Amino acid sequence: MNNEVLPGTLAFCVEKLRQQAVIAYPTEAVFGLGCDPDSENAVMHLLALKQRPVEKGLILIAADYQQLEPYVADRELSVVQRDRMFACWPGPVSWVVPASPKTPRWLTGCFDSLAVRVSDHPGVQSLCRAFGKPVVSTSANLSGLPPCRTAEAVMQQFGEDFPVMLGDTGGRQNPSEIRDVIINELIRQG
Repeated sequence: MNNEVLPGTLAFCVEKLRQQAVIAYPTEAVFGLGCDPDSENAVMHLLALKQRPVEKGLILIAADYQQLEPYVADRELSVVQRDRMFACWPGPVSWVVPASPKTPRWLTGCFDSLAVRVSDHPGVQSLCRAFGKPVVSTSANLSGLPPCRTAEAVMQQFGEDFPVMLGDTGGRQNPSEIRDVIINELIRQG
């Protein structure tokens, strides 16, 4: 029996995440770049690929809220704020929430908050469930280039050997909306 895990598969990408690699995977609108949020090396590699300063902070994407709880200061959220967030999930809305004091600065940047999303994309759901926790999510594109909407576009920008989970995006035209859960303010239109 052949135990080789084939590139492009869910198992291959989960193995790469466990090896602290950066991967690309389809989301609701574009391909995302992701890595293990608890690995400073992996996050720094992702930020270097994106030419993104650590101060800006990142989004975590998950299969369910329980995966996000270790990173969120949940006790700081009111019932109304929590209900507001859960009314949009799973779905293409990211919420900026108070970060847990244990959440690493390589995720929050210069903020005491963190952007989080429970995705309804089946590929993201499968990836986060198989990995057992959320992954970092930022658009898959090199600085100055448009976000990738296909696996082929990812390989054109990042190289043929870049680990990509094959699949289709959810067909949305715009990246996820980002809102502040505390004041219900729109940060980025979706």
